[in-house]
Amino acid sequence: MNINNQHYKLEVSSSKRLLDVLREDLNLTATKECCGIGECGACTVLVNGKAVLSCLMLAAEADGAEIFTAEGLADNGQLSALQKAFLEKGAVQCGFCIPGQLIAATYLLAQNPHPTREEVEEGIAGNLCRCGGYERIIEAILSVAEKGEEQQ
Repeated sequence: MNINNQHYKLEVSSSKRLLDVLREDLNLTATKECCGIGECGACTVLVNGKAVLSCLMLAAEADGAEIFTAEGLADNGQLSALQKAFLEKGAVQCGFCIPGQLIAATYLLAQNPHPTREEVEEGIAGNLCRCGGYERIIEAILSVAEKGEEQQ
């Protein structure tokens, strides 16, 4: 599999989840496990350009896939426009949901570069924020959409 533009060749058990390979085998710990049943969105990654809950995907299903995690957002140590906006708007509170929120927002903006507020709300609806920081998260996403900046 190709993860954040780096090729990996791994042997994994047939029951190992993509989330576990990312966190345990590759030390890509931005992707979080919260619920483990696909309800919270903390483990959201892009697989072949689609937002996927990595706690529900077996690693073997990702054979040959292109995977993108929150670690891949920064380019040569430079934060992406979306990461900068999250910081500038104060969207990061405890930070637990933020990697999944960033990936959900990246997916949303790739599909719809100029979403309405309602479309942003719908786009991140599968990502729970226990701190209740949705307003700032939405503002950050909308600010990037208004500027028309590239996400990746």
